[in-house]
Amino acid sequence: MKNKQSEKVAVIGSGLIGRAWAIVFARAGLNVNIYDQSKAALNDCLGLTKSLLEDAHTAGLINESVQSILSRIHPVETLELACSGVHFIQENIRETVEAKLEIFAELDHLAPEHAILASSTSWLPTSLFTEKLPGRARCLVGHPTNPPYLIPLVEVSPAPWTSPEVVERAMVFYEAVHQEPVLVKKEIHGFLLNRVQGAVLNEMLNLYEEGYASSADLDKVMKFGLGLRWSFMGPFETIDLNAPDGVTDYAARYGQTYADVAKTQKNNTWDAQVIAEIEQERRTILKREELDSRSRWRDNRLMNLRKHQQDQPK
Repeated sequence: MKNKQSEKVAVIGSGLIGRAWAIVFARAGLNVNIYDQSKAALNDCLGLTKSLLEDAHTAGLINESVQSILSRIHPVETLELACSGVHFIQENIRETVEAKLEIFAELDHLAPEHAILASSTSWLPTSLFTEKLPGRARCLVGHPTNPPYLIPLVEVSPAPWTSPEVVERAMVFYEAVHQEPVLVKKEIHGFLLNRVQGAVLNEMLNLYEEGYASSADLDKVMKFGLGLRWSFMGPFETIDLNAPDGVTDYAARYGQTYADVAKTQKNNTWDAQVIAEIEQERRTILKREELDSRSRWRDNRLMNLRKHQQDQPK
């Protein structure tokens, strides 16, 4: 991206994830066409995006003026206009195979031949909705972490037929817009992050359902324990540093114990009664009408954490 101001990308879907992607791209200096089939959502897009940018500016995450970044985001009224002249498209519509099949068929027809087509899907492998496309070699998943303008991880997951050159271009592109891409080498349902998150939730639900701790105390296990380390280094680096001689030493000391514990862990069924009990506990801590304001509080705390990460030595 040698001349960012002249480069255009498209964001399809102007909901929470779409608006966040628009910020990512515009913040990096790109012009962004954003489209939504809902006129009301498209009309609200810039106002809602402006509020997010103002919070990020206050937190010191952006140095450019809010209006300058916002001026590079262009709501457009048709999918054809959104695709015109772009080199990268990030799709963010509803999470069904049928919807993805339909939108990718349209994008493949309308987008310039060189444009990469990426989906923000959280669970669906690329192969489920691109197999029959003439341009299937340029399609992949670029699964973000919510919200991507604050949490930079992007899981790049190609189909077996995605061109290696397209995968490489996508990795370079995401890095250039200041995200942290990881390559999912083989297709897998849920990709990497959701599977790890699912494993943690599975055991948290088991511990709660079996009466070992309250939901609030289980949250503390992550918030004041594992989460502090994992916020700036991953589980493999954590165990590498938790034994005098690194990973092999850690495995020799604790590996069998973990293996034995794993035998006692079961698949949780997300029982409705258990979820209702957790819901009741959560609503005594946070009223339903306070969810939106608490979500904004979360995002502002994430901004401070991102600033902390950005200030770390590489």
